Amino acid sequence: MKKRIWFVIFFIASIIFAQQPEKSKTEYWEGKLNISGVSLRLVLKVTSDDSGALSAKLDSPDQNVENIPVSSITVTEDSLKFEASSLMAKYSGKIEKDSMVVLGIFKQATLTLPLNLKKVEKLTEVRRPQTPQRPFPYNEEEVIIENNIEGIKLAGTLTYPKESKKFPAVVMVTGSGAQDRDETIFKHKPFLVIADYLTRNGIAVLRYDDRGFGKSTGNFSAATSANFVTDVLSAVEYLKSRKEIDHNKIGIIGHSEGGMIAPMAASSSDEVAFIVLLAGPGMKGSDLLALQTELILRANGESEEEIEKSIKTNKAAYKIVVEQPDSSLAFKELEKLFDEQLATLTEEEKNNPEYSRSNFQQMARTILSPWFRFFLKFDPKEYLENIQIPVLALNGEKDLQVPPKENLSRIEESLKIAGNKNYKIVELSGLNHLFQNCKTGSPREYGEIEETFSVEALKIISDWIKEVTK
Repeated sequence: MKKRIWFVIFFIASIIFAQQPEKSKTEYWEGKLNISGVSLRLVLKVTSDDSGALSAKLDSPDQNVENIPVSSITVTEDSLKFEASSLMAKYSGKIEKDSMVVLGIFKQATLTLPLNLKKVEKLTEVRRPQTPQRPFPYNEEEVIIENNIEGIKLAGTLTYPKESKKFPAVVMVTGSGAQDRDETIFKHKPFLVIADYLTRNGIAVLRYDDRGFGKSTGNFSAATSANFVTDVLSAVEYLKSRKEIDHNKIGIIGHSEGGMIAPMAASSSDEVAFIVLLAGPGMKGSDLLALQTELILRANGESEEEIEKSIKTNKAAYKIVVEQPDSSLAFKELEKLFDEQLATLTEEEKNNPEYSRSNFQQMARTILSPWFRFFLKFDPKEYLENIQIPVLALNGEKDLQVPPKENLSRIEESLKIAGNKNYKIVELSGLNHLFQNCKTGSPREYGEIEETFSVEALKIISDWIKEVTK
């Protein structure tokens, strides 16, 4: 699934501040943080007033976060230092005068990372040419979806053609982690791109902010995929209340984790007419994570020894989480596993923030969360084997997060067991987990690629939906 542990860097302080006075002068410094194999751009904006006093703000463009306050900053002839107390972050570096590059170290909580900042006249432009621009040639409405089962409200957008007739429709379901209705990542908006393409082709689309995120209410951190199913079915019920929608032709499109929620929803409701699985899992959660870890580490150039060690440790941790229901006891077992791992390290390695006690505690809380426990135990075949409605399953050939061969084959096996006669399985050459044309498939490429979503994939989805709903 789409793991976004690197987002801790800036999401905790996404505050927008007023522009600087016109008389002030602002200098820009750009750099990239490499976190968990993903490259995140960082922009430091240093402003000096008429008296020479400095102030600064930070942007994380790939996360759509701007103007994080810098609590203190010092710039001399040969050094640059700053602190951002709201992030518990600090930076210290030496300025190379010839190149105007700062060679430094960025620290935040348990993270210690190299970060070189280069002074630039103009910030690097991030191009996302596929992002649709208003005005749209179709209707677009802000809507509220009532989940009466759990007492929450989901804020969403419904798009549908302007012709006066009833349209087939889809509900969009995002991947793992709290996300907005566009499934925004690195300034890509894949769900907006998909919605725009489908609506232009006669298909209504409902997409919404995940519970507890954006404009939606609810508690995301306490929820599991089973809770998210009630959100999806509430969205289906909302579409049934709309006169513009053909109530017999409502489907679900799920990406990544959404590709496992879609079969769960469809198997528990007669109101779902078809499902589209975009990089949806076909294998058990714990097995998928182990395979995902192996492939991503290998793509990032890790040694086979390190890969084997990581997989062994992860599998041992997952076994504890799955087999020990008591979280306090599970935490103690995880801590014992951590201490055993720590004992094998050199003193120098032990000083690495990755092996700090606080970092362990943070990771332990993550894998003992309700969502993670549910996902480790989840086997999609239990639901896919009950699906009789039309199914389209797409996956990118270079997807390292939900590898195509292992997952598409299992999806097809499960649908055959179900006796499903109307399904289509497609592995798309050269595409990654986000359905971008790519080189390696590594998550570190996601933000660097300008394409948001393969046009070939969009056409397959649209053509298939029109075929099964005609």
